[in-house]
This record gives sequence, structure tokens and C-alpha cells, in this order.
Amino acid sequence: MTQPFPFSAIVGQDAMKRAMLLTAVDPGIGGVLVFGDRGTGKSTAVRALAALLPPITVVEGSPTNAARPEDQAEWETVTGALREVPTPVVDLPLGATEDRVVGALDIERALSRGEKAFEPGLLARANRGYLYIDEVNLLEDHVVDLLLDVAQSGRNVIEREGLSVRHDARFVLVGSGNPEEGELRPQLLDRFGLSVEVASPTDIEERIEVIRRRVAYEQNTQAFLERWRTEDGKVRDAILAARRLLPEVETPDAALRDCAELCLALGSDGLRGELTLQRAGRALAAFEGARVVDRDHLRRVAPMALSHRLRRDPLDEAGSSARVARTVDDVFA
Repeated sequence: MTQPFPFSAIVGQDAMKRAMLLTAVDPGIGGVLVFGDRGTGKSTAVRALAALLPPITVVEGSPTNAARPEDQAEWETVTGALREVPTPVVDLPLGATEDRVVGALDIERALSRGEKAFEPGLLARANRGYLYIDEVNLLEDHVVDLLLDVAQSGRNVIEREGLSVRHDARFVLVGSGNPEEGELRPQLLDRFGLSVEVASPTDIEERIEVIRRRVAYEQNTQAFLERWRTEDGKVRDAILAARRLLPEVETPDAALRDCAELCLALGSDGLRGELTLQRAGRALAAFEGARVVDRDHLRRVAPMALSHRLRRDPLDEAGSSARVARTVDDVFA
């Protein structure tokens, strides 16, 4: 199988890469929504990030990637041995049925052996990894409802066909799409911690460099990977260092006040905006080796933490990210 394109070799798209790095430091941020043109590296970035992360330790044979034998679900049949596997990245296709997503009765086993057994779905495979949904704005409503329930609880619950199954389903949700093809339901939109907008590069030299690197990757994959191995290693080390530092990062009252004042000025509903902004600020501070969240950290993560939580203003022609940046300048002046 072809190895993913190196994360460090992705040209441009700094906001998208930063958002994904922050979720790698703190998966509790709540995932990333990437809206923009096709062919701008959205799926490449999530696979590249997962590939450079350290492997996870799982129980041999666990379809839910249980970290310890005591973490496995009661229906799992495992050997008990531990092994390391790459961080999982699971694609959720638009046409996926409910049974494929959450899991269902194992029909083959029921017919051949007369046993009632559970066949895990995509949510089980994505546990402790990434669940990637391309064209997330075109996802069917009933699947959206399922994802909302699981994203909130971190548990997948199946009660059907005589089955009563529960298992962990904690993953970083990454969605991408083109806003011209349809809007995302507000309930699901609010569940994404961060959102970024990407566009095709307009600088001719940047476009040439994208082509140059892609051709080099396809012509000699191993040589290209080796060329970028050191840079990817630096990113991996920075993520691991940030994870260790994160519990020690403090958010002073002044930063909390900044979060609240900014969200009030923007008119964002509820408190999820403040909580995500503070959490993203802490993750950025940890990634940069800082032990205290300051206004500069909040300023840089505010557009990705708040732009998708704004109410529409038909009289404002500026994009949501521009509105956030403008409000940040006013509040932090």
C-alpha cells in the first residue's frame, strides 16, 4: 500500500495544518471542518498527520482498538496480547448505511452457526483515531443524527435485532466539503471544534511547487519520504512534547475574560465557543512550548474556533473568518 504524502511536504494551507496539529495535541477540541475547493489537500493532510503520529497500543484482535484487556467490550474475542498499530484513519462514505456505520448483527455467523453475534461498524474501527468524511455537507440526515449522539457521548450504543451492544467510539472527526454544494446542518456544524476555509493557491510559484513535489512523490515514493522524514520527525516530536506539557499550561483570568468578551461581541450562541477557544489556545501554547495562554495565542486560533459559530449577517459581505478577525482587533485593541 502506498504510504501517505508527508505532512511537512504539504505546500501552503497553513490554517488547515495548524488546526489539524491542534487536534493532534488535544483531541478533545472536537475535530476539524475544512471547507473549500476540491484538490486543495484536505484528505491528504489528515492522512499525512495520522501517519506521522506515534503508533497506538491495542489489544490483539480488538475491533475497537482497546488499549488494555480491561477496556475491551464484553462481546470482543481477543487474545489479550498487546501490539502497536498505526493511528487509524477511517473513511465514512456518503452512501454508508446505518448498519455499516454503527455495526449490526453478523448475518453470516447467525445463519451458519446459529449464533447471535455483533459485527462492528466504522465507528468501532475509528476509535482512538480519525473519522474522515468527505462532502460532509451531503451526508444523509439519519447518519448525521447518529454522529451527533456518538460525538457527544464518546460511546456507540446499538439496541436492535435482539442486540444490546456498547463500545467506546472516541475519535477526531474531520469533515471536508464544498459550501457551494450544500450547507451543513447547524447541529453537526456546532460539534466541530475548529473550522477552516481553504482555497486553491493563486501564487504561480506556489502552484509550481505543489506540482513539483507531487511528481517527485509519485515517481520515487521512498526517496521522497526519506527526504522529508527529518521534518516530519520534528513535527512528531513537537506534538509529543505538547501533549506532555498540555496539563501544565495555565489559562489566566485575563485570557478567560478575553474569550468571553470576544464571544459576546460576536454574538455566538451558548458557551461552546468560549470553551473551544480556550482549549485551542492552550493546545497552541503547548505546541509552542509556552506554559501560559496569552492574547496572541487566542488571536491566532479565534478564526478557526469561532467562524462557524456566527449568526449570519446579510448586510456584512465579509466572510466569517474576516468578521472574527475584525472583532478580535476591536476587542483586543
